[in-house]
Amino acid sequence: MTDAPRSRRERPAKPALTREGIVAAAVAILRAEGLRKVTMRRLAQELDTGPASLYVYVRNTDELHAAVLDELLGTVGPAPAEGNWRERLERVLTAYTAMLLEHPSLARSALTARPSGPHYLRLIETLLGLLRDGGVPAAQAAWGVDLLLQHATATAAEHAGDEAPDEWQALIRALREAPAATHPHIAADADALLSGTPEARLSWAFRALINGIERTAVPTEGQEAR
Repeated sequence: MTDAPRSRRERPAKPALTREGIVAAAVAILRAEGLRKVTMRRLAQELDTGPASLYVYVRNTDELHAAVLDELLGTVGPAPAEGNWRERLERVLTAYTAMLLEHPSLARSALTARPSGPHYLRLIETLLGLLRDGGVPAAQAAWGVDLLLQHATATAAEHAGDEAPDEWQALIRALREAPAATHPHIAADADALLSGTPEARLSWAFRALINGIERTAVPTEGQEAR
């Protein structure tokens, strides 16, 4: 004898939708299926609701992806206590880059995403504080944060394409086989162009940028007009 169908009134009520719950479900989909699956339709399916219900909390997919990015920024810890301000700054930036490298599709999206949540604000506050601890003037620190995050994000997005090894190997061959008669600098520096581990190159880039930010004044309004 089969059980009688249960009345809708007897079924447990679905949990109420919240922005936090929606973002948490989106992060779970990202981890399991990748960013391309983080759509309003797929999210509605996961939450057993209609896509229209989600728009009350998230305006569109772009805003959803930005919220996912902000949520994952919560895994980037605070600045370490040990080391000078440069070392601490580099470690925070490296942790941010590593988080994006764990989610290749998100790294590409982060190039245009505009997160504005609490974790992103905390990251900016941390970077600004470390630059100011180093005596970097306020305007240079402000512009410098943007530059540092741009480089970290672009680096992660670039390495997110490492699943296409044929293209990378083609570039290596092109650099190594460039004729000295037409490309003397490439021929002379091919080994240097391809040298260094990703970790070493990332560390060098951060240090080069930090040194430049520290020493390069932001132009005044009169200078911008020239």
